[in-house]
Amino acid sequence: MTKLNLLAGQIHIPAMTTTAQRDAHVRSVCAKLHEQLSARPYDLVVLPELSTVDYSRTSFDQLATLAEDLSGPSVQAFAALAQQHDTTIVFGLPRITEDHYKISQVAVGPDGNVIGHYDKLHICQYGASMEKDYFQRGNHLFSFSVKGIKVAPIICYDIRIPDLSSTLALKHDVDLILHCGAYARDESFPTWHPFAITRALENQIFLLSLNRAGKNFGNSLFCPPWTDEATPCTTFPQEDEHFASITLDTSTLKQVREDYTFRKDRLESYEQLRHVDPEWLNQ
Repeated sequence: MTKLNLLAGQIHIPAMTTTAQRDAHVRSVCAKLHEQLSARPYDLVVLPELSTVDYSRTSFDQLATLAEDLSGPSVQAFAALAQQHDTTIVFGLPRITEDHYKISQVAVGPDGNVIGHYDKLHICQYGASMEKDYFQRGNHLFSFSVKGIKVAPIICYDIRIPDLSSTLALKHDVDLILHCGAYARDESFPTWHPFAITRALENQIFLLSLNRAGKNFGNSLFCPPWTDEATPCTTFPQEDEHFASITLDTSTLKQVREDYTFRKDRLESYEQLRHVDPEWLNQ
């Protein structure tokens, strides 16, 4: 069995409109992570959605300035930190492509290179979200392994579409989903945790649901593959910045899947089953 030590940062992200402000913020985050990683080694470090910029129209109106490609200064800063501490870091940024912008999670490895990236598939446009005014959706899945544990990032609104998580878990053998968000306290906020917990339970996987800090955000959580009174989720502070140390053990996955067989008992497909209407509908 394998154990993985994970550091999850519910970080504060200030308002910004310039590259100087963005780069100062990234340096500050790297300094905090350096302090954490110097005190204890971690296999995987995770930051939230768009962790290099403020989530606001004010910042998004400056995407021509704040967005980066995969060789940008934020990627270089986190890659250097990952190499220094022999770890893998997953972080979010607005990514510039040929003619538009994507909301991306980027993974950099212990060798200082980019492992890959995931672009948000489901773009949110309700409540405090206005992403369709600025971003285009992605078109691919992405997963990678850390210490033999298969990991895949998804982003915020993606959690509300069950097909994505189940495809990653059941078709691509992902054991840990990194659900990196910018969950604002709008009308949908109270339903966020039930969605995250359900995705972990129904797919029998670990799921980190990581928000940014602040009075309008916060309340991140880590979900094991089974939760009950003796095995609760790990909760983060309501608003404050917080770095959580979490250890994952693959023996937990094995035991849960043996004790509760609903994943094994799932049919390969439900699309081909015959649908029978009640007779009275045909009268």
